[in-house]
Amino acid sequence: MAVSQTTIMTTQRVSSGTWSTGVCDCCSDMSTCCCALWCFPCMQCQTVSQFGWCFCMPLLDSFCMVVSCCLRQKMREQYSIHGSCCDDFCTLCFCYPCAWCQMSREIKIRARSGTVVTQQITHS
Repeated sequence: MAVSQTTIMTTQRVSSGTWSTGVCDCCSDMSTCCCALWCFPCMQCQTVSQFGWCFCMPLLDSFCMVVSCCLRQKMREQYSIHGSCCDDFCTLCFCYPCAWCQMSREIKIRARSGTVVTQQITHS
């Protein structure tokens, strides 16, 4: 039984290590901020969908921020952004809508730049 591995890699054109925009950097993408202002749940569902998660995940995030913290952590891991779970929790706790806007902007910026994370597919 042979095992083959396929690795897909592309060049990352966005600087890793930090978020592309700040938490309160609304002017860099007014469409995201306007969407969040007028229909915040819609913006959340669109953001997780663009990240590859089920679009209804934010609807489970009503009282505790488990989904938001998990998404932010996964984004940091995927895009090699420095930070910690404590940073994520504090950012979401004190600036929940702005943190979501930042995550949405990050996904848009990474998509425009053609950033793809290394993916390994194993066939047995």
